Amino acid sequence: MVRLMPLGGLGEIGLNMMALETAGKILLIDCGLMFPEAYMLGVDLVLPDVVMLEERVEDIVGLILTHGHEDHIGAIPYLWSKLGCPKIYGTRLTLGLLHNKLREFQLESKVELVTLAPRQLVDIPPFKIEPFRAAHSIVDGVGYAIRTPAGTVIHTGDFKIDETPVDGEKTDLERLTELGAEGVLLLLADSTNVENSGYTLSETTVAKAFGEIMPGCPRRIIVATFSSNIHRIQQVIDAANACGRRILVNGRSMVSNIAISRQLGYLRATDEMFIDLRDLRDLPPEKVLILTTGSQGEPLSSLMRIALGDHKQIELEAGDTVILSSKFIPGNEKAISDLINNLYRRGAEVFYEKTSEIHVSGHASREELKLIHQLVQPRYFVPIHGEYRHLVKHRQLAIEMGLSPERTLVLENGQSLLFDANNIELGPRFDHGRVFVDGKGIGDVGSLELRDRRHLANHGLVIAMLGVNQATGEVVYGPEIFTRGFIPEDEDASEQLLEEARHQLRDLIVEQSMGAVTDWEELRINVRKTLRRLFNRNLARRPLILPLVLEL
Repeated sequence: MVRLMPLGGLGEIGLNMMALETAGKILLIDCGLMFPEAYMLGVDLVLPDVVMLEERVEDIVGLILTHGHEDHIGAIPYLWSKLGCPKIYGTRLTLGLLHNKLREFQLESKVELVTLAPRQLVDIPPFKIEPFRAAHSIVDGVGYAIRTPAGTVIHTGDFKIDETPVDGEKTDLERLTELGAEGVLLLLADSTNVENSGYTLSETTVAKAFGEIMPGCPRRIIVATFSSNIHRIQQVIDAANACGRRILVNGRSMVSNIAISRQLGYLRATDEMFIDLRDLRDLPPEKVLILTTGSQGEPLSSLMRIALGDHKQIELEAGDTVILSSKFIPGNEKAISDLINNLYRRGAEVFYEKTSEIHVSGHASREELKLIHQLVQPRYFVPIHGEYRHLVKHRQLAIEMGLSPERTLVLENGQSLLFDANNIELGPRFDHGRVFVDGKGIGDVGSLELRDRRHLANHGLVIAMLGVNQATGEVVYGPEIFTRGFIPEDEDASEQLLEEARHQLRDLIVEQSMGAVTDWEELRINVRKTLRRLFNRNLARRPLILPLVLEL
């Protein structure tokens, strides 16, 4: 019997992490993060909660990685020690990008990285793994054929069937056909683009768009994309070179990933193609292309600071061109819209996904998914990587392809699955969730803190301060009321309301203790109730009320 345990990536975009267990041993597949959603105020990153693995670290035999995107490797430096420090397996670029992250956490000498090549069979008892090439929006992506005592499990990773990839490395359909002929027990397949009919466009179509846009740009060009999209970066470099432009790389992750990719031979570029910031003023604008991060409108990104005129070295001028060569990630639409508007306000011309073919997806559409099902012919199927509707639609597609409904299930994070050659069924649920990273704190911000932050953001804060004589219980100071984000304190109507609040609190103190406070916690509760009723009745507002009792 084999047990599948999804810790992240099902019912959401990002946070990809899965565990596969047989014979008492656990193999982990990917360990990614997710960028915060709009309601996660102040949160920097989101990690999968691995509490269910912490008690079984001795059973973890390895962590295999499909590719180097943040949503598949980004959580490793944060969670590595909690996973019992297993060996990590991946392709050269994937491990190169990971090594750079580990160095930031001073872990590079403590983690054992094992480089894999496609079609290389590796024994990780009781598992045997074989990576196969998977074309995606990043170089060196793979899926895995994982052999267990019960049968073979295929995990596609993120993929599409691109017949003209930038690096010539196509998804290995030949090997998938052979594996299908041998017999596949379970298929786990990417569902992100299942709603899209037909085939996903080839990455090389972006090069055509760059070739049409860039020669007509009169001044500087700024291209923003993901720093891990090496294929896209290669096409930007090629297009800039063809136009006689030299390239300024801006953004720490962009600089780092380009250096790693060049060092490993995945990016073709010479030193002469690049310039430093100090060279920017010496070159005419029509000879410069700036390659940067920040395509999602991140508030602190270089591109957003350029758009707001806050960047110290790079100033956007009228006639410049900005190309946002990336997808609008769900949840980021408003931030990206604000970014585009600010770029236009500064006189730039902006090209983005909705107006030009300067981005194509790295995920398979319906016809490509159908082909995978046809080649693999799995006994069982579980859709992965996508929001819940994507998983449901991918299950429906599998049924259309001839798989019986009882052999395909839609899972959610925390729901285990038990299967062997004769049966597949839902197993027990297990502890799972999300861990928030806020600054240097990991996991110290939870749902209650986020609730308070949302409350503050939506309704503001009211502080009621009292000074009480510790010996006698007599109120010797206040009550004073201070507000932030609730009402303007300098208006007459607001002052009248606050004076009414002070008056009601004085009455409360007299009623509760005849002028001498004896139960501090009861006083705080009653202060909160009194002010809540007053503000709700007069303004229909519900600020966060903080009673502050000072013992003097």
